[in-house]
Amino acid sequence: MSEAIFNLEAQVRTDLGKGASRRLRHQDKVPAIVYGADKEPVSITLAHNKLMQAQEFEAFYSHVLILDIAGEKVEALVKDMQRHPYKPRILHVDFLRIDASKSLHTNVPVHFINEETAPAIKTDGGHAEHHVNEIEVACLPSNLPEFIEVDLTNVALGQTLHLSDVVLPEGVTSVELAKGESHDLAVVTIKAAKVKASDADDEAASAE
Repeated sequence: MSEAIFNLEAQVRTDLGKGASRRLRHQDKVPAIVYGADKEPVSITLAHNKLMQAQEFEAFYSHVLILDIAGEKVEALVKDMQRHPYKPRILHVDFLRIDASKSLHTNVPVHFINEETAPAIKTDGGHAEHHVNEIEVACLPSNLPEFIEVDLTNVALGQTLHLSDVVLPEGVTSVELAKGESHDLAVVTIKAAKVKASDADDEAASAE
């Protein structure tokens, strides 16, 4: 994956309103806004095809992006994206401006690794029930991970991993865990396979 895919050119937008936004979309442009970092919000436009290409990558939603706004390089995160209900169209994007010296809060996707080869699944017949697919973290922009790995290799049948069991990268903390022990949410459970009623009857008959 090229870092250039997350460098997006943008133009300042002065023609605002619903009518202006519709005209922009007919020109294959996407209206957007950049706000945060104690600066005034800036309305911008981006090329729809470039934005569509970038958002196909999972990291687009947790990666610090570079917006080139009239020659000014602005670091930002995607905070919200509005899509057309049935067409492959992006209607609007909210970007949060990043201050490199200040901690940020954002959601990072979870990657469950070694799921197919974990003994509790491969040998003992269990299956993984994922309770979350992302974790809200706090960190400096320079420490922001693209994803967080949760290794299932040593998770036993019937065991549940919680946020406190997840190893986060250096400089990264869980927003929920910081609220106290009662916020130690379940992340994944290895559950035993359900026994069908017919199978249970057969086993009982065999035992008799």
